[in-house]
Amino acid sequence: MHTLRLRVLPDRFVLAHDPGATFPEDDEWVALVRAPEGLTVLRHASPWGGDGERWAGFYAEPHGLDVPGVLASVVGPLADASVPVFVASTFHADLVLVPQDRLEGAVDALREAGHAVTVP
Repeated sequence: MHTLRLRVLPDRFVLAHDPGATFPEDDEWVALVRAPEGLTVLRHASPWGGDGERWAGFYAEPHGLDVPGVLASVVGPLADASVPVFVASTFHADLVLVPQDRLEGAVDALREAGHAVTVP
């Protein structure tokens, strides 16, 4: 089991699904995933609200693509705590999102699993 240094990002995020889109009309997105059922778009949440459910993000120090179990060491404890997740992986690490209203429980679960979690 990996022990990670995770930090909660100060930004909040929103997710959207557009079944007919192949690319968003703007460039205000953080991550895009195109799948057979459509396009999933991850964006920064508006500071004024009104753009959907807000998600908080955990980000770890970079790790190699050849290191097995890193993501499982994060999502496993969250699953055990019944915290839903959305994951956007990068070349260096994973951005693990949890609903903003579940952030405190997610931090507790990750700390209980042995991870060091920094909250801004």
